[in-house]
Amino acid sequence: MNAPVNKPLETLPVFSFSGIQMKTFHITWMTFFVCFFGWFGLAPLMPAIRADLGLTKPEVGNTIIAAVSATIFARLVVGKLCDTWGPRKTYTALLVLGAFPVMFVGLAHDYTTFLLFRLAIGVIGASFVITQFHTSVMFAPKIKGTANAVAGGWGNLGGGITQLAMPVIMATIIGFGYTKPEAWRLAMIFPGVLMLIMAFVYFRYTKDTPNGNYDEIQRTTVKGEKISFWKACADIRVWALSLAYACCFGMEITFDGVASLYFFDNFDMKETEAGFWAMLFGFMNIFARALGGIVADKVGNQYGMRGKGLLLAGLLLMEGVGIALFAQSGSLSMAIISMITFALFLKMANGSTYAIVPFVNPKAVGVISGVVGAGGNIGGMLMGFLFKSQSISYGQAFLYIGGIVAATGLLLFLVNFGKTAVVKTAETELQTA
Repeated sequence: MNAPVNKPLETLPVFSFSGIQMKTFHITWMTFFVCFFGWFGLAPLMPAIRADLGLTKPEVGNTIIAAVSATIFARLVVGKLCDTWGPRKTYTALLVLGAFPVMFVGLAHDYTTFLLFRLAIGVIGASFVITQFHTSVMFAPKIKGTANAVAGGWGNLGGGITQLAMPVIMATIIGFGYTKPEAWRLAMIFPGVLMLIMAFVYFRYTKDTPNGNYDEIQRTTVKGEKISFWKACADIRVWALSLAYACCFGMEITFDGVASLYFFDNFDMKETEAGFWAMLFGFMNIFARALGGIVADKVGNQYGMRGKGLLLAGLLLMEGVGIALFAQSGSLSMAIISMITFALFLKMANGSTYAIVPFVNPKAVGVISGVVGAGGNIGGMLMGFLFKSQSISYGQAFLYIGGIVAATGLLLFLVNFGKTAVVKTAETELQTA
């Protein structure tokens, strides 16, 4: 067999667009960024939507749950499709299919139809799995965690920017003479159109691997071995990572869904003001998730997978403490300071988790990425039930979540992720891909 023309990159030149690896890297995180506009574009508009549709607190809670629950199944399916169909086709199909409920959610005029649209839109959350899979393929093991974290973090930044951008878009539409109920509906056309544009860009300008698309190259595994879903998931480390991701990314998407409402209701703000403070949480992704991946790679190079696992456990413990402090903050200034604090540890934990995922079983990266990613959404869904309860406040819900996250961090100190599973060279990676 001839040597491959292109190999996974061993560095991350973030300002470079040359080569299929860096071109794919930038298009992937930009696409994930746009997906967040579609996935969570409704969240900062919820004060207007709640008033328009007359939603109760339990009904608002159900829409938050719907936004993340559909993603659970979608991430499992998409992870498998990445392994078999390829990330390029999978992402393109997801973007096209997801754009339609985003653009047409404005047709909802009652709670039931709005809930169904919110459920359909939730499928877009599977975009994360493709992002991490595609980035993993393009970079060598020693830089894989950093590349995954930067791509995921910059993409997640969309979840923060949309908190301010969508209320501004809605306010602009109102400025042209439309009513607020009309404006939030028209505003959602914008992210849907962006998704269709990125579908074309992704299909046209990316490749499945550094050497080409799946249907252009011969893909083999060692001795023809194929890793089944259940064999890949038999590893306890997969479930430990799923639990960890439920506590960090699950909390992130939960907070994305309730942050604007929390600031709007507790500090008597307008939608744009509440959106601005909520945006700060997501804006931390510009560096915090990448920082988690960078630190994890450095720890991994020195102490192996065991070191990465201990780092992740410590980050979760600190995240839980920070959430508990946020829950008990009695002023806007304290709420913002504690929010930024727990956001730092949360997003670093996100990056640290996916600095481990590609090494658990290099022959089943898609499957494991999907399972761990689905774990994040299961966490978000379960947390959503706390926010729909009539008997507890949002502040109490945050306090309970903080305790659970801290306890999970302590539990993960007991898990040995093992050093031997790390793939040492890019050549070995290519042989087992």
